[in-house]
Amino acid sequence: MRRFQNTFLLAAFGPLLSLLLVSFLLAGCSNQETPKTDPQLHAQSQDYSSGRLLAHFKNGNQATLGPGLHLLNISTGPRDGMIYVPSSYRALKPAPLLLFLHGNRGTAQMGVDDFIRESERTGIIFLFPDSRKRTWDRVIDDAFGPDAEFVDQALQAAFNSLAIDRRHVGIGGFSDGASYSLSLGQTNGDLFTHIIAFSPGGSEPASQNGRPPVFIIHGFRDDVLPIDKCSRVIVPELKSDGYTVTYTEFDGRHQMTPEGKVLALDWFLKTAPQLSPPPAPRP
Repeated sequence: MRRFQNTFLLAAFGPLLSLLLVSFLLAGCSNQETPKTDPQLHAQSQDYSSGRLLAHFKNGNQATLGPGLHLLNISTGPRDGMIYVPSSYRALKPAPLLLFLHGNRGTAQMGVDDFIRESERTGIIFLFPDSRKRTWDRVIDDAFGPDAEFVDQALQAAFNSLAIDRRHVGIGGFSDGASYSLSLGQTNGDLFTHIIAFSPGGSEPASQNGRPPVFIIHGFRDDVLPIDKCSRVIVPELKSDGYTVTYTEFDGRHQMTPEGKVLALDWFLKTAPQLSPPPAPRP
């Protein structure tokens, strides 16, 4: 088992201009249909301690969401999430999807601030869930649970409402979100086709299913999650476990740079997935 490095970085608010842009987009799509959740998934109350997800594609689903920013409207509490569909999206042409997980004390809002422009550039649909607590369950509680369940519901809502390219269903994140993406991604490597980690602190999958390619990028001046204790340990371990890893270091601190985002997303689109049979839904 690989242990997580602790993070103490308080997430900063996005620039005022980004916040105003997101508020405008949300106001503009308030009349659009929200993603369709799966009543059976909600009703199952499964034990998610294994980290295994139920979300799956269904034949004959009708794509109901159009371009723009949409609230997930899954959670009854203040922490929910968003999905951003680029203007180039067309229901007749399945698009890649990247589930992106925020860092410690972050929110889905921060992912939107970071990736709207990249979504428009690449045509990638971005799914941004909020963690149930200040960070992700496997990181803070050392166990999968409510966050894995919520991510599962968010994914199923996206699968039900959008035409998704099954060869490009990625999971990624920053900081604690990167650690969680490595852990949940390996546990569900027969669902996720690619894993992206910006400055991860660790990797602790409950099991390893499939071997999706992995992209990791880390600043060698990171003083929150030091590279020597984190990515320079994680990468050799992944390789020894049979994963194909693309690893990049940059001259920077605990951050996502514009250049790093471009590298990661272009890798996601251009790297052939190692496809496995999708996990069968649990009864």
